[in-house]
Amino acid sequence: MAMVQLDHLRKVYENGYVGVADASFDVGHGELLVLVGPSGCGKSTLLRMIAGLESITSGTLSIGERVVNDLSPRDRDIAMVFQNYALYPHMTVAENLAFGLKLRGTAREEIERRVGEAATMLDLGRMLPLKPAQLSGGQRQRVALGRALVRKPAVFLLDEPLSNLDAKLRLSTRVEIAKLHRDLDATMIYVTHDQIEAMTLGHRIVVMRAGEIQQIDTPMRLYQQPINLFVAGFLGSPAMNFFRGTVVADDGLALDLGSAKLALGDAVGAVARVGSELVVGLRPEDLIPANGSTPAHSLKARLELAEPVGNEIFLNMRAGEHTVVARVPPQEIPDVGSELQLVFRPERMHLFDPQSERRLDLAL
Repeated sequence: MAMVQLDHLRKVYENGYVGVADASFDVGHGELLVLVGPSGCGKSTLLRMIAGLESITSGTLSIGERVVNDLSPRDRDIAMVFQNYALYPHMTVAENLAFGLKLRGTAREEIERRVGEAATMLDLGRMLPLKPAQLSGGQRQRVALGRALVRKPAVFLLDEPLSNLDAKLRLSTRVEIAKLHRDLDATMIYVTHDQIEAMTLGHRIVVMRAGEIQQIDTPMRLYQQPINLFVAGFLGSPAMNFFRGTVVADDGLALDLGSAKLALGDAVGAVARVGSELVVGLRPEDLIPANGSTPAHSLKARLELAEPVGNEIFLNMRAGEHTVVARVPPQEIPDVGSELQLVFRPERMHLFDPQSERRLDLAL
């Protein structure tokens, strides 16, 4: 277990493309830190730089207080788990687990002990004599995890390890990874494009976009206080609703959406004035169909599609040119085409400057 420190890490390719612009953060002892973002954002490039599989253009990388910029991957005391498992098909599970230790000249008794420990922890005991072709995708991924585990590295690096699994296996293997981290108290850096994986696994999350770090924080603070429009829209499923318009006076303040209005009351008076442009974000769970009179903070929308999924219902609506999604508990579903009055609490609003796309904080 070790701390990982990135100090202005940068990756520029020969054609001038910037893969990672300027990455600076620490990964604490025993922390599980997640790098998340859309395809091409630089998260896997950054992980490969930490692993030593990509050269560092500039900046300093330290693992366990040792600068490792010029060290080979085998000398960095890291173990990496890939998306494609990378198991040797002609070897048994036991041989796959032991292979890396044999290359390092580890004593036979120590290899057997470590393989046994990993097999017990990952429930691989009955699979040790089998070959990868005889295993399911989830079992193969557990073997890949076990191969990293027997190394007892200072840092585990996981590059989208669940991407090849179906939804059920992805959930169960995600739980296994979380348990493994807890049992080992290991330092882990985990790359994913799946924001659900990021939110459920990470102690902290690094959100990346186009090679740049957008925000680093705990899952709930990212969800509740996104620093900009990108982070707000990336985290959350269904995604946050955004309303872009002009602030007008209408029995208090409102956001003119063209053929619809978002009633804001006086809540945004500290950051917006009549005539200014504003982006208001509201999570689907914060939009609630009204019962009775219209409060100061509301929106009229027309229902286009209802999606009941058992424990909740997604209401897909339209307010002017804006699509709106509300998440509500199980209830009688309104008729398609009916007009709904949606209400929300002012403290649930997320306000953004339309030019800079940065968050505007309210003192409510």
